Amino acid sequence: MVIPREARRITYSNEIRNLKKLSFSEIQKEVIVGNLLGDGHLCQNWSGTNFRLKIGQAKKQEDYVSWKYDILKDFVLTAPKLHVSTNSVRFATISHPELTNFHNIFYQGKKKIIPKNIGEYLSPLTLAVWFMDDGNVAKQSGKVKGFHLNTQSFTENENLELLNFFHSIDIDGAMEKNHGKYRIGIWRKQSRDMFLEIIKDHILPSMQYKLG
Repeated sequence: MVIPREARRITYSNEIRNLKKLSFSEIQKEVIVGNLLGDGHLCQNWSGTNFRLKIGQAKKQEDYVSWKYDILKDFVLTAPKLHVSTNSVRFATISHPELTNFHNIFYQGKKKIIPKNIGEYLSPLTLAVWFMDDGNVAKQSGKVKGFHLNTQSFTENENLELLNFFHSIDIDGAMEKNHGKYRIGIWRKQSRDMFLEIIKDHILPSMQYKLG
């Protein structure tokens, strides 16, 4: 039986309305914040009332995208798709009032920001997602010398806010210049080991290369 287009539209709209009544779990929120610090971004829906989360990675990180999808799929209508033109795998959530709240916290207009109370949003899982999105290992002569968090899209003061958080948990991070922008480096062995201990249980097998 062929379902009329209008009936499909109504069913689709009802499904979205029902999803908007659900709340994100704590794990889902932690993954969302990690994405916002990294590669994810929020965009407004067509009516301008709420925001949705868009996630995309290079095809070689398809397993990582699938992992994010499995966590957030309660709020996703279409599974991740390969975009041939950019060789990337992407998906998006529905627009949702809670995502609008995150936009109010982590955006100023269309630009991402670091809120003053960033420490309240950072958990081991959030840090791991952030690192898998935007972190990398630094090596010298084949040995791990440190870790970078590529925070170049944030201002100097925002990087200082992030450093204050790391210092509050006894991780001795440093702010360094990279192509005229700022990023965070974790170099001292004790701090490297502590950072690794915090995130290692949440790093996917396919992303272990980022730890060196």
